Amino acid sequence: MDYGKKSLELHAKWKGKIDIVCKAPIENKQDLALAYTPGVAAPCLAIQKDIRKSYDLTWRKNTIAVVTDGTAVLGLGDIGPEAGMPVMEGKCALFKRFANVNAVPLCIKSKSVDDIVKTVYLLSGSFGGINLEDIASPRCIEIEDKLKAMCDIPIFHDDQHGTAIIVAAAVINALKVVKKDMNKVTAVINGPGAAGMAIGKLLLKMGIGNLIFCNRTGILNPNDKKINIYQKQLAKITNKKKLKGTLTDALKGADVFIGVSAGNILKPEMIKGMNKKPIVLAMANPIPEIMPDVALKAGVEIMGTGRSDFPNQINNVMVFPGIFRGALDAGAKQITDEMKITAAKAIAKLVKPSQLNKNYILPSALDMTVPKAVAKAVADCWKKSQRKK
Repeated sequence: MDYGKKSLELHAKWKGKIDIVCKAPIENKQDLALAYTPGVAAPCLAIQKDIRKSYDLTWRKNTIAVVTDGTAVLGLGDIGPEAGMPVMEGKCALFKRFANVNAVPLCIKSKSVDDIVKTVYLLSGSFGGINLEDIASPRCIEIEDKLKAMCDIPIFHDDQHGTAIIVAAAVINALKVVKKDMNKVTAVINGPGAAGMAIGKLLLKMGIGNLIFCNRTGILNPNDKKINIYQKQLAKITNKKKLKGTLTDALKGADVFIGVSAGNILKPEMIKGMNKKPIVLAMANPIPEIMPDVALKAGVEIMGTGRSDFPNQINNVMVFPGIFRGALDAGAKQITDEMKITAAKAIAKLVKPSQLNKNYILPSALDMTVPKAVAKAVADCWKKSQRKK
């Protein structure tokens, strides 16, 4: 099938993948008086007295915004907010399908960090959470940090944290298969962009033994003037042995390769320098850092990609619906690192010990038990954290 051609035909037919449905009956004067004036004054005044009632008396309890500026859209790059709308609508459709979360696409016509932050903050009272999407790095990190400081609702950049959570789940189960301990292995992340850095931060929180970042020029150096402030911060707390050199040098004796970079940059000879039973999670799309047949021939024990046509698909659709479902259900004000780790562990546990093998380290992206398990784990984690206060 020519997916592009067929998708274009369907988008012209659908004229939008999501819609608004009216839940309140409006068939007569009484219905009108209850849903609108004069009856609607009562819930308005109730919210005025206690703003938290906006979660009980409006759609806010089950509604988030999916926000982009169109600068890093799904491998297409900076195509603009209007052109990014089909992707945002698709994201909203996934929220509804997998977790029954209402999601509204908001495509902002500005590349200014301050413009985006101010716009989202001013609209935040209409939503129960904000999912940032397809915003270029490193601005996406600054935008998220500023919004988290300003807003009292969960702010979650899926390209960063959704990816980090599903990679963490894959690492947990892959290490079980090869019988290695998280706190003793060395992982190399190629591609210190927003997703790569978020993966690294989460693995560090989970106690990974050693972590090395590489970019186009090789092992990340904190003194490199060409890298951004976030990369410098990570470079200072990773690479315990202070290695220098190329990706080949970083991979010598490493146990795990995580790629969020570019196709075909991982060569068979690099893999041969890795530790026994190497794990390769190559997530560049559409062409991974190394093709599975080439990797397996070079000695890779466990191979994962972002593609659905190979085993071990690493797809963050298993993360973001359940994350927001759980956060909304629990009335969470933020999504903490503990909630992210809990989500990763919940996904990993869905693969039973009897099922776990080198070709099955993650559930299917279409497994409807995943968002439910993630939602419960995230909600329980938030509630537990609040009981401790």
